[in-house]
Amino acid sequence: MVSPLVSPSAPFGRVLTAMVTPFTPDGELDLVAARRVASHLVDQGSDGLVVSGTTGESPTTTSDEDGRLLEVVLDEVGHRATVVAGVGTNDTRHSSQLAAQAGRLGAHGLLVVTPYYNKPPQAGILAHMNAVAEAGGGAPVMMYDIPGRTGVQIAESTYLELVKNPLIIAVKDAVGDLERGAWLQRETGIRIYSGDDALNLAWLAVGASGVVSVVSHAAAGAYAEMIRSVDSGDLVAARAINSRLVPAVRAMMTTSQGAITAKVALELLGVLEHSTVRLPLPPAPESDRETVRAGLLASGLLPA
Repeated sequence: MVSPLVSPSAPFGRVLTAMVTPFTPDGELDLVAARRVASHLVDQGSDGLVVSGTTGESPTTTSDEDGRLLEVVLDEVGHRATVVAGVGTNDTRHSSQLAAQAGRLGAHGLLVVTPYYNKPPQAGILAHMNAVAEAGGGAPVMMYDIPGRTGVQIAESTYLELVKNPLIIAVKDAVGDLERGAWLQRETGIRIYSGDDALNLAWLAVGASGVVSVVSHAAAGAYAEMIRSVDSGDLVAARAINSRLVPAVRAMMTTSQGAITAKVALELLGVLEHSTVRLPLPPAPESDRETVRAGLLASGLLPA
């Protein structure tokens, strides 16, 4: 299925939230809460959601849970936002199965992280991405390049090969090399999405299509406004928004793991009743909750 919101310059939308996966207090998948979260995020300014990504705690969810979550989010907001399914693992066969499931359910796109831990050579990354893309039933692919977690980085020469596949059209970049990103856009035509909230404005300034954000659980509207400011050439306004969000970005992205802090933020905002995560992620201690609260307050994202 193709989302009605896509465009050649922003094939997955502009503000994509890497959506958390809500759980009940005893750790079971909470689909009622998932509907509520998805609707809230879109209402607040996200025009895309990524489900079952790292922030969705995908390492601890089953394939069946991933499918049920995707189905519910598509039903709730798929008519007004792009819904991208995270299908990346370090097992090409498993990733292909997840991609096929996502394609059958009507995902608007696939997020495919480079295989982690087993550190494949570039030939393996290329083969993995092509195999998963072909399994997805025609859904376009956003790769996810995050060497700090996977231990491998997609080489420039590999990008030149990957873009020969018409299904592979974008990358969520958490490498953080802006010059490299400018080269990739110029030489390969790949669309870049910022995968690091601290660098969202910088990436937009060098031509990124949009952001895939954790902080947008609380700041989607602000990021949408930032993007409009950049598009209109008003960098003064964009910088002001970026400056205002610094406390929230620091609180949510440096205090603890992103899924933990995003769930705390949603609980503070009254969207989630509780911030349950699955081990190996632990519950946030009260000190971390207070840090997130202070960051949201300082950025004007939480009523005083």
